[in-house]
Amino acid sequence: MSYIKNNIKDVLKKIETAASSSGRRPSDIVLMAVTKGVMADQIKEAVDLGISDLGENRIQEASGKVPELSDIKGIKWHMIGHLQTNKVKAAVSLFDAIHSLDTSKLAQKISAEASGIGKVLPVYIEVNVSGEKSKYGIEPPALEDLLNDAGALHNIKVEGLMTMAPFSSDPEDSRPYFKELARLASCHGLKGLCMGMSGDFTVAIEEGATIIRVGRAIFQEKP
Repeated sequence: MSYIKNNIKDVLKKIETAASSSGRRPSDIVLMAVTKGVMADQIKEAVDLGISDLGENRIQEASGKVPELSDIKGIKWHMIGHLQTNKVKAAVSLFDAIHSLDTSKLAQKISAEASGIGKVLPVYIEVNVSGEKSKYGIEPPALEDLLNDAGALHNIKVEGLMTMAPFSSDPEDSRPYFKELARLASCHGLKGLCMGMSGDFTVAIEEGATIIRVGRAIFQEKP
């Protein structure tokens, strides 16, 4: 049994435990494998093991991987890194969803490019819940205006919110940030919550995550 297979088995078990402890069904949580720096053969192995959602941080890296794996049916590619407006055309062509919407200008650009290829693109608004200056995302008070602006556009569909908690060795430190994102989503009638990574995804699930982003816990071989 390969280490990737073992890793996925371990992650799925943790998803099941976290979902059960919070009265949720494991099937309600999408496991997105973050493929930054991961070779195509490793990605193929993960897909063969049941992973269908893949997350990439950079357009340049995705522009090589997406075509290389285009013969595999059922893959859904997510753009999870910061997106500059000059990269939107490529992103709209490559990805099936964008998780880093943070300005009205970006929303307009995504919708315009999507319209040009007859696509309605699911998007997640990135919210800087922690207030860290080093993180992208809008401040919570600006969320309503962005939702109104994005809602007026025809070729994007806001599925939910995304955030990244501050780095910590203790997963419990992430809980307040996940709880706040869930509160914001509920206030605005949004169901999608993309939050939680390799170190804190169980806490994110307990707080309502519908998509978790897991890279290291899948693709890194344990000592």
